[in-house]
Amino acid sequence: MSTLPDGRRIPPLTADEPAMLAGWLDLQRATLALKCAGLDDEQTLRTPVEPSGLSLFGLVQHLAEVEREWFQQVFAGRDAKPLYEGEPGGFTLDRTRSFAEVLGVWEREVAVSREICAGRSLDETGRFDAEVAALVGGEQVSLRWILIHLIEEYARHNGHADLLRERIDGVTGT
Repeated sequence: MSTLPDGRRIPPLTADEPAMLAGWLDLQRATLALKCAGLDDEQTLRTPVEPSGLSLFGLVQHLAEVEREWFQQVFAGRDAKPLYEGEPGGFTLDRTRSFAEVLGVWEREVAVSREICAGRSLDETGRFDAEVAALVGGEQVSLRWILIHLIEEYARHNGHADLLRERIDGVTGT
């Protein structure tokens, strides 16, 4: 597999659908890690895009929660409690941890997500809870849908990370 100059792996140009989707999700995950590389706690806690309170610290917490919710709770049906207290989604900053610890939590959640998906059919389904099922109009959701949604979720937040990182130290790029 080819890599970009910054070391991120390029998704396969020709592959079956599971490999293609996993490759694109892994590229988005690697992009988030790249946007956070070399920053200290103080920098990742900054909220430099006013009036938003969004920070890289909060984004990483949020995406750890996203990994846990979609792969462990929805797809695998596990009783996986939220990782962070406060508002849903992980955006309330956990000031008891360093950014390195928060990054480690996210990396562990990604590893669990990969284990859950390994060898699974894209047509296998997970289940929404009753509240979400009523909102989206259905109870079951395929692994294919979850992977596509996670690619979109990371891509959207990586756009936020681009803006945050540029305002923190001027670093730009893909």
